[in-house]
Parts: sequence; structure tokens; C-alpha cells
Amino acid sequence: MNELPKVYDPSAVEEPLYRFWEENGFFHAEPDETKKPFTIVIPPPNVTGQLHMGHAFDETLQDILIRFKRMQGYSALWMPGTDHAGIATQIKVEESLRVNEKLTRYDLGREKFLERVWDWKNQYGNRIISQLKKLGSSCDWERERFTMDEGCSKAVREVFVNLYEKGLIYKGSRIINWCPHCTTALSDAEVEYENQAGKLWYIKYDIKGSDEYVVVATTRPETFMGDTGVAVNPDDERYQHLIGKTCILPIIGREIPIFADSYVDPAFGTGCVKTTPCHDPNDFEMGLRHNLEQILVFNGDATVNENGGKYCGMDRYECRKAVLADLEAEGRLLKIEDHGHNVGTCYRCGTTVEPMTSAQWFVKMAPLARPAMDVVHDERVKFVPDRFSKTYLRWMENVHDWCISRQLWWGHRIPAFYCADCGEMTVSKEDVTVCPKCGGTHIHQEEDVLDTWFSSALWPFSTLGWPEKTKELDYFYPTSVLVTGYDIIFFWVARMIFSGLEHMGQEPFKTVYIHGLVRDAQGRKMSKSLGNGIDPLEVIEQYGADALRFTLVTGNSPGNDMRFSTEKVESSRNFANKIWNASRFIQMNLTISHAELPEKLALEDKWIVSKYNGLVKAVTENIDKYELGLAVQKLYDFIWDNFCDWYIEIVKPRLQDKTDKEANENTQRVLCYVLSGTMQLLHPFMPFITETIWQALPHEGKSVMVSKWPEYREELCFKAEEEQVERMMETIRAIRNRRAEMNVPPSKKANVLLFTPHRSAYEAGALFFGKLSYASEVEFLDAAPANAESMVSIVTPGAQVYMPLGELIDFEKERARLEKEKAKVESDIAFVMKKLDNPSFVGKAPEKVVAAEQEKAAKYRELLEKIEESLNALK
Repeated sequence: MNELPKVYDPSAVEEPLYRFWEENGFFHAEPDETKKPFTIVIPPPNVTGQLHMGHAFDETLQDILIRFKRMQGYSALWMPGTDHAGIATQIKVEESLRVNEKLTRYDLGREKFLERVWDWKNQYGNRIISQLKKLGSSCDWERERFTMDEGCSKAVREVFVNLYEKGLIYKGSRIINWCPHCTTALSDAEVEYENQAGKLWYIKYDIKGSDEYVVVATTRPETFMGDTGVAVNPDDERYQHLIGKTCILPIIGREIPIFADSYVDPAFGTGCVKTTPCHDPNDFEMGLRHNLEQILVFNGDATVNENGGKYCGMDRYECRKAVLADLEAEGRLLKIEDHGHNVGTCYRCGTTVEPMTSAQWFVKMAPLARPAMDVVHDERVKFVPDRFSKTYLRWMENVHDWCISRQLWWGHRIPAFYCADCGEMTVSKEDVTVCPKCGGTHIHQEEDVLDTWFSSALWPFSTLGWPEKTKELDYFYPTSVLVTGYDIIFFWVARMIFSGLEHMGQEPFKTVYIHGLVRDAQGRKMSKSLGNGIDPLEVIEQYGADALRFTLVTGNSPGNDMRFSTEKVESSRNFANKIWNASRFIQMNLTISHAELPEKLALEDKWIVSKYNGLVKAVTENIDKYELGLAVQKLYDFIWDNFCDWYIEIVKPRLQDKTDKEANENTQRVLCYVLSGTMQLLHPFMPFITETIWQALPHEGKSVMVSKWPEYREELCFKAEEEQVERMMETIRAIRNRRAEMNVPPSKKANVLLFTPHRSAYEAGALFFGKLSYASEVEFLDAAPANAESMVSIVTPGAQVYMPLGELIDFEKERARLEKEKAKVESDIAFVMKKLDNPSFVGKAPEKVVAAEQEKAAKYRELLEKIEESLNALK
């Protein structure tokens, strides 16, 4: 056994302990037919990433579950890895090139640029892994994967080709979300919407061959050069006579048709809608229904292209100003209204997204979405909490085809090959060098890469060796639980579910445990702009990983956000110190070498053993239900209150009395049994301090993390003894509280007389009862004493207590103290009443201020009443 130092220093133990766990292979899991599998795949952090509080929260929850199941005897695999993070990584490297070498990726060319990205990944990509280790994450690092490693890349090609051959992947020109800053397409899930204040401009379009005109209302005049129609509702009587006619596009002079479509809301604007199929998803659908021309007016950087005529080359917002100025000059801008509307922004850079038609690759979602909804309806996949299943299903019911192509260089290049000789396109798992149609050798591969989430969607099975039939895939798939935030249900969870069903024929996990976001103490989202982000590594350096982990779990309930503050971490650090000091005290008094319970248990021993036994049951059930916040609160209450503040204090006399060897040794064994077991229960939450303490106690096995999880034992349930001791504790509290009210110091002992129907229980605990109630002697009565009026009397559910007043206080000193306190309170009342009796104050001061003064007056009067009662008792 190692002797515990006087002070717990996390920085001195965390790194050596983590190395000890790794070197002994405790994190590693193998298929083992004698054990049940339990599998979690880590949501792979970006290789560009640095550990933030969201990662720390997510990984702490996963580590708690995996450590718990490992101790329960499962073959527990926590599969780690990182994501290549297409856009984010490419932007990082491009920025480095621009700043340090004044170069662009085009200056290097694709091949050289990708060499640079791989160099960057190899240099910085493992930074977040080392940071996860500082948190105590017990991942199986021997199995670490990367979304662009050889195996994952093979899985990506396999899936792409399989889906293509089934007709579930296609290339087509459709309206997509385009980020002008990242210059790439985005899927619907990568667009974040925010309400922005805007304008509604009313523009006059002349009807051809008539003095009539229509007025269209639009939020986007900068796209009008791409208008190819004006739509009205077929039931709108105002415009029935115009359906089928044409109008003239202002400034441009192009003729465009007026048509009817039920999509148009007659109540919006004027009920006439300009239709720009290339720059609005709803207009695109109307354009398909009515065979409208498609005119794209923006380049990839959101400047106006040659179809914009005189506005060619302008930025979209510069174009808006110019168009409005020209319309006003022609008298065609009739009205402007304020109008708030939802605007899509890029999840990565925050730039306003531009809807544009483009030739892109898509996954056909309807056939994949149905089975992915069925498994949730049938509860083969359960969300915790359940309300998120509704969020998931609502999104899946309305899902559009998934745009999977990205105009980047870093990522999985789409395995489509084009023949320059005959135009044939071949989609293949292997690189194509000869055209299968004409035999030509002028072959070039698709320039675009796949959406990062395409490879992440395969993570639960690609990391286990698929498409090969590996023993790991057979044993560990489907995984047990996915732990993730509610913000990526659409990005990742939904795609993993339909991918697992499509390619494995089985759901990828049984449970989706959803957690919330980590917010600051005021409930705000942590962000660079607010400057309220907290670096978890700095917290670990100052307070230790256990304090951070404990803070992140305390008060947590599935699906809900948590508020983080330094005060909470300090409280967690104090808890660690409390455990340490109690453990050190116990260790310093140990002479035993094993920690089994003795056959003979005293009343107070039965109480703590029974409380511990109940704790085992409750914590196990809470973790199984993903109620980690409840589990940790029960551990905190038990350790701080029951064990440290009560049981250790109760048994100190027995522990320090060396004359009764049996009682002394029994006390040590109970202390060790409960402390050792409690460290096992606490280990998933606070792994470092629990390992250190467990190693310093009598134990079997190499590490607490591979010790057997404690189990509830019916024979250790002592309900009657629990009730007896807790009645006595209640009485002790009542005595202490009354003494505190009377300002009696603990050093001043007094005779305690007890009149109780539970005499035998109080007698059994008389030794500790007398010590903890500061009694000079404990005397049991058969009836209330004759001189009860001259005693302090306390009534509790378990007993009536009497203490001679003269033994507790000096009457003259106490009377003087109370008279002084009474004078002060009377002065305070007079001061407050002077204000409240002043009509000017009551009439002019705000209601809240007057109410506060009235509340003060009531409190002072209540205090005065208590002081007078105390003075009367001294007469």
C-alpha cells in the first residue's frame, strides 16, 4: 500500500496513473465469447480541433459509461479516432500558405497542396488526442482510426459505388446551398438559420401590350436578372385575367410569363411573386413544374456573372444597391417595408448562403429515410431523452436529397471517372485507367470530394473493419450507445442510422444518449465573439481532471444544457480534498491487510453498510438509465454527509481505542470495505483520485478500473438499524442547532437527559451519541423531569431531550448579550419605520423599494420577538 501524501496534488498523479493504465493495456478490448460486448464509437473530433468544453463534456459522459461497463465485466470497447474535417482543414492550410508563403492552393496544384495538408495533419492532427488523454479518456488507443485512413477510405468507396449501382446516388443539376466564402456546396444540415431584419421591396413589372402592370414584392432584388416568370395563386381572383400573359422584366427588357401555382401565398406582399429558379429552392420547384428557363446570375464567389448584364462583376450586395437605384430612377420601386426573415448561413464560417443551381452529386433520401424512421418507431433505436426521437423523425419525414459533393481538394475524392475520348462516366471502387466503353486512356477523375459527413456516417462499422468480415465487426457491431449533442442529430446521427441499416442490415447502435451544450454561468453559449469560452486544459492544470469531470456531470440530465462556472469547479475540487483527507485519516489508522466485512457489526456499522449497499443499487440503476447527474449527486451526498461527516466521526473513538482489539479491527474493516467500494462507484466519474486512494487501501487486483463493480447484497440491507441511527442523528442535529442558537461552544459540555420509546437503540449508540451531542453524560429517563421548566427542552421524532440551562450558559452574560442585541434591533426597526411612516417616501419611491423596506421591518420584528422570548426564559 502506498502512503497518501498530506495534500492531494492532481498534477503529481494524473500523468503517471494514465501511463500506468495504458502500459497495462487496461483500455484495450478484444472479442471475447465469455463476455458480453459493450461498444461506444467516439464522435470523431476534427483533426484541426483543440479540446473545448463541449468535447470535455461529451468525452466525460462516454468515459463514465465505458469505465462502468468495463468494471461490470463487459468487453468494453471505446473506439477512438479523428475526422479529416474537409472544409475546416483545407481552410487552415490555405490560410497558412497565404500568410507564410503568399501562395494559394492553385499555385501549388492539387497533388502538392494535398501533400501539405497531410504534413499539417501529421504535425498537428494528434494534438486533440493527447488532450483527450489529459481528461482521462480510456479509449482503446491501439485501435485509433482516421476517416481518411486506408480502411475507412476503402469503406467510403464501397458505399458510394453500392449506392450508385442501386440508383441511390446520382449526379444532377439542382438547387443547392452554396457558401461563397468556402466556395463549396453545403447540405441542408450544414446551413444554420437566423432571423435577420430585412426589407420587402415592391417593384412594378409592365404587362406586355397593355397599360396594366403587376407589382411583385421581393426580399432579393439583386437576383431579378435571373427572373424567368411571375407566379400568382390560381385561386386569387385579382390576377385571373393575367394568367398566361407576359410581362416585361424591368431594366433587362426580357419577356417572362405570368403563371399560376398553388405554392404562392396570396397574403404575402401583393400575391405576385418573381420567380428565379436558379436562386431560390421554391422557385426552382415551380420552374420545374412550369418548364421555366433557368438563368444563373452569380459566380461561385457571389459576384454577378455575365448573365447580369451591366451589373456583371459586382458583389451581390453592391448589385442590390445598384439595382434598387436604377429601379427608383425608372419609377419602378413603388414601396419599401421592413421585413424580418430567416436567412441561411454557413455553419462553418457564418457567411450568408446563396441558393444556386449547380451540377452536384446527391444521395436519394426517400428510400433510405423510411427504414431509418421505422427503427425509431419500433424502438430498435431509442433516444434518451425520448423527446429527441420526435426531433429526429420530424427531420427525416421532411428530408431532401442529400448533396454530398464539395468543391474542395481535401477529402474523399468522388470515385467517378470520365473518358475524354467518348464522354463515358464510370463509377468504380478501383481507379479507372482505361475506358470500359471505348478503350480510351484519356481518363480523369471527378474533381469534387465527398461531404465530410459521408465518411462519418460509416464510422460505427468502417472503424471495425467493414467491408471486410472481421471478428471485431462480428462481435462489437451493432454498438451499444452513441453519446452526442443534440446539435448534430441531423448531421451525423440520422446518417449513421440509415447507413448502418443499408450496408450492415442492422441499426448501428441501440441507444442514442443526447446531451445538451455547455454554457457559461449566465446561460450564454460559449463563443469567441462573447469571449466567454473556458479552456478545459487550463481548468485541468489548475484544479485537476477529476474536478473538471465531476463539475461537468453534476446537475446534468440527458438532453439539457449545463451552466459552467469556476465556482462549481472549486466546489468539485473541495469535494476531492474532502475525500482525500478522510481517506488519509483512515489509512493512517490502518493495521489490517484485507477489507472484508467482519461477522460482528455494531449498530452504526450496520447503518453505514446498509446505506452503502443502497448506494450501490441506486448508482448502478442511475447509470444504466443514463441518469449520470443523479448518480453523482447520490455519491456526493453519501461520501460528504453519511461517510465523512457522520460515520467517521461516530467511529473515531473505536478507531483510536487500541485496548479493544476486536472493536478496533472491525472498525478498520468496515471503514475499508465502504471506502474501497465507494471509490469503485466513484471511479467512472473521478478516475484519478479513486485509483490513487484504492491503491493505498488493502485491495486485490492491479487497478480499480479493472476491479469488479460492486453489487447490491440483500443480506446487507439493515432497514431497522438505518432508521434507528437516523433517529439518533436527527436528535444530535437538534441538540447542536439549539446549542448554536444559544451560542454555546462545543467545548462546553452539558448533561443530556433523554426520554425516548427507542431506549435500547439510543443505549446501543450511547458512546457516539454522547460525543457528537457534546454531552458530559447521557442519562435515560422514564418520564419527563420534574424541573423541566428550568431546562432547555427539545422535541424530536425519536426522543424528548432535556439539558440543564445552567450547564449551558452564564445567565448574567447571556442576559447582557441579549439586551444589547435587543437594543440594536429596536434601533433598526425605528430607522426603517421612520421611512415607512413618511408619506413622501411611500408615495414617491418605487414599489420594489417600499416592499423591501416593509420586508425588513417584518424580519426585524420577528427577530425582536425571538430575543424577547429568550430573555423571558432567563427570568
